[in-house]
Amino acid sequence: MTHFNEQGRAKMVDVSGKEVTFRTAVAVTTVTMLPSTLAAIRQGNVHKGDVLAVAQIAGIQGAKRTSDWIPMCHPLPLTGVNITFSDNGQDQLYIEASVKTEGRTGVEMEALTAVSAAALTVYDMCKALQKDMVIGPTELKSKQGGKSGDYYKGQETAESK
Repeated sequence: MTHFNEQGRAKMVDVSGKEVTFRTAVAVTTVTMLPSTLAAIRQGNVHKGDVLAVAQIAGIQGAKRTSDWIPMCHPLPLTGVNITFSDNGQDQLYIEASVKTEGRTGVEMEALTAVSAAALTVYDMCKALQKDMVIGPTELKSKQGGKSGDYYKGQETAESK
């Protein structure tokens, strides 16, 4: 196991021998809420301010600070982070993060952290309107690059069978 040292304790994996490659990851999450809460977000009627603008920045900051949140993650020089929002017009806000780097390890955790930070920010800014919002599922949609190859949710590979 590469994540344990000779004493059986956790360690950060040494990636110094890995090749630098272009890597991307996309993660998604959903925030389910009352139609009136979603309408308030869309109309800009949340008293804390522009929910999606603040969540956008929170998601980007989350991606950039992933190694501070997740103990064994490597700090990575991200080359791009994009957060997008869409909704079903009724009760669900969809959040998607796309993260890019040229590095020795992937950006899956950065993408997952980005959508999580954005969703938590939506909750924080709207909790005065509704406390029973539900976050999730949060999942990796795709990743490209690296030794393990590409992954697209719903597409089985020979290794996953």
